[in-house]
Amino acid sequence: MKMTITGRKCSPRDSFKEHAEKKLAKIERFFGSDVEAKVTVTVEKSSQSVEITVNNGGMIFRAQERAENMNEALDKCVDTLIRQIRKNKTRVEKKLRSGSFEAFADEADVQEEVEFELVRKKTVSLKPQSVEEAILQMNLLDHQFYVFLDDEHGDVSVVYRRNDGGYGLITPEIE
Repeated sequence: MKMTITGRKCSPRDSFKEHAEKKLAKIERFFGSDVEAKVTVTVEKSSQSVEITVNNGGMIFRAQERAENMNEALDKCVDTLIRQIRKNKTRVEKKLRSGSFEAFADEADVQEEVEFELVRKKTVSLKPQSVEEAILQMNLLDHQFYVFLDDEHGDVSVVYRRNDGGYGLITPEIE
């Protein structure tokens, strides 16, 4: 497993890195050794936050948890990721080699999601606008996200409202 650990407003100790390697070995058992994991640790005023993003052949799993210390937040994150993977086990198995989940079948009874129910389709007209205009439009509509045509790059992009009160921008990257 290729693992990258980044600290924001801190530098994680070696003991945390060893703990992360041990915990992420559980994730590696699902996917094999060619999986990439990015761990970001953030120290805040009253708590510490750990975000883990696991990428394997285009499939991305992400979890973010807060706790009083880094190790506790890491443990919660890994548990959340394992729950996500098990919940989507049938879809994940189609992408991965068969049988990789047999060892985990008896560990927990997690209800599988059989299929998605699409309840609404919507068509949007895209007009070129700046990121600032898109955020303003999103706020005027009182939406959590807004799809627009970026006038700077000409790409279809998405602005969204983050849980921390800020805004995010998603732009496409062709692989």
